[in-house]
Amino acid sequence: MTTQTPPSAPSGTPKVAFVGAGSVVFTQGLLADLLAFPELRGAHIALHDIDAERLATAHGAARYIADRLAPSGTVRITAHAERRAALAGADFVINIVQVGMREATRTDFEVPARYGLRQTIGDTLGVGGIFRALRTFPLLKSLGEDIAEVCPDAWLLNYTNPMAMNVQYLTRATGLTRVVGLCHSVYWTVHDLAELLGVPHEEVTYRAAGVNHQAWVLRLEHRGTDLYPRLDALIESDPELRRRVRVDMYRRLGYYPTETSEHSSEYVPWYLHHTDEIKRLRLPVGAYLDIVDENIAAYEHTRDALAQGEPLTVEGTMEYAPQIIHSITTGTPRTVYGNVPNHGLIDNLPAGGTVEVPCLVDALGVQPTRVGALPAQCAALNRSYLSMNDLVVRAALEDDPRSIRQAAMTDPATAAALPVERIWDLCDDMVRAHGDLLQPSLRATLGH
Repeated sequence: MTTQTPPSAPSGTPKVAFVGAGSVVFTQGLLADLLAFPELRGAHIALHDIDAERLATAHGAARYIADRLAPSGTVRITAHAERRAALAGADFVINIVQVGMREATRTDFEVPARYGLRQTIGDTLGVGGIFRALRTFPLLKSLGEDIAEVCPDAWLLNYTNPMAMNVQYLTRATGLTRVVGLCHSVYWTVHDLAELLGVPHEEVTYRAAGVNHQAWVLRLEHRGTDLYPRLDALIESDPELRRRVRVDMYRRLGYYPTETSEHSSEYVPWYLHHTDEIKRLRLPVGAYLDIVDENIAAYEHTRDALAQGEPLTVEGTMEYAPQIIHSITTGTPRTVYGNVPNHGLIDNLPAGGTVEVPCLVDALGVQPTRVGALPAQCAALNRSYLSMNDLVVRAALEDDPRSIRQAAMTDPATAAALPVERIWDLCDDMVRAHGDLLQPSLRATLGH
């Protein structure tokens, strides 16, 4: 990513636009984090969603949170059905859109399942990740065009998955340079490892790098002492710990992966294709469908609580976007993990692919840190991941439906489960199922 110095850092009253604010529970957590900073309690929060009921619910929840965290009434909150009105003059844009919502997600699982293809989360790689990206790209392109016109100096903070594909597409299709993808997986991996090892999280120092949902903890230390030997001893003594994919991968690769076992199982060919491995490693096939239902229930609870005048829970989430906004606005330096184009950051991963690295944030913006070379075995898996991503992005940029099939052929878990003709048949069925959500040039069915 080319980091540009803004004409001036935003004042203490930045405008923050939420695109997809109808993801109400996530919006609530981000706002609680944002307004926990006293310096940001004069911000203008502009909410946008195309669903009128969800937008109204988000507006009500935001007002409730603001009244409790900034009771002086200095926070300005507006709701906009029209996106450009929300974006106009924004200093920061937070993208949390999920195109197609629950029905599209069910399609991502149910159609592949008819072919015997197992998925757990389906939002990053695999057939689910491919088609989630392809139905999101048209939105990203139009969003990028709007930002270029109405708030060209804004930082676009993307939370929408598939993270790496979306950031690569955004930067290539729109020309925007102030784009960073944000995910909490590195933070929570280290947090949970510290808890597992019985050391205070705030005393742990660490360094991680790789790709989103498949980065690696390269260093893990407590007061200068390497924690990996302690983790090794704990794993050796606890057979139940060894029944987790990420622990299994760590034991074989030497570096702990920064995403859950459910996620990690989908990015490699070794687990989901084998019934015995699913049982050994306790993998919940189709788990994301339950998560989607839980998210719907949480939204409905918030909507109903607001309608009945009942209190809402106001809890922070330790997400990176509010920290970035605070650092750029106030000049407070901090390090976050961001997903950015690989321009000299990781030597043994493809240039231009989206990588996850530590980033310094201050008044100059988000500044990625050069990592150098990853361990060879970790880079080998990451290259497979980025190769598939590149084919999906190429399909959209070059209007090439064959690249969709080639991406699915390249995906490790899909290739382990299906012969090539079935992969092409599956892609045809997915194209038919998603229909108008895809850009017109990619709606073709190709047969074998």
